[in-house]
Amino acid sequence: MAEKQVLQEGDVAPDFSMPASRDRHVSLTDLKGKPFVLYFYPKADTPGCTKEACGFNESLKQFEGAGLTVIGVSRDPVKKLDAFADKYDLTFPLASDDTGAVTEAYGVWGEKSLYGKTYMGIDRTTFLVGADGKIARIWHKVKVPGHIEAVLEATQKL
Repeated sequence: MAEKQVLQEGDVAPDFSMPASRDRHVSLTDLKGKPFVLYFYPKADTPGCTKEACGFNESLKQFEGAGLTVIGVSRDPVKKLDAFADKYDLTFPLASDDTGAVTEAYGVWGEKSLYGKTYMGIDRTTFLVGADGKIARIWHKVKVPGHIEAVLEATQKL
């Protein structure tokens, strides 16, 4: 396995191109010159991921008002993301990194442990990328309560 990528604020956001919920496609090329939020979550329709997705969805007008696109990323297949989006009426794109290339490029795929068992998974991480294509802020090991507000606050500084 390749060494884990470690991105830092100020780095250029790694390229991506992924299928997304509701017959959409998201790519860095399409976002060129526009700021965006790219958040990585472990698994669709699980409690923490649902709270986070619903939180972003509820604040979507504020993000859009600041000129930002919000994109959620997991390794779930598009079919599962469509069901998740439909169940909670999530209107922003949920992208499927089914190859794992994007989660690895952003350094969010790693060893995790739960109840003494170790496994590979996505570390809940959010990237705020400026219109210049550079990472303005990174939140690692995100705890959902208060996170959306922190991201919204950081968008004011772009």
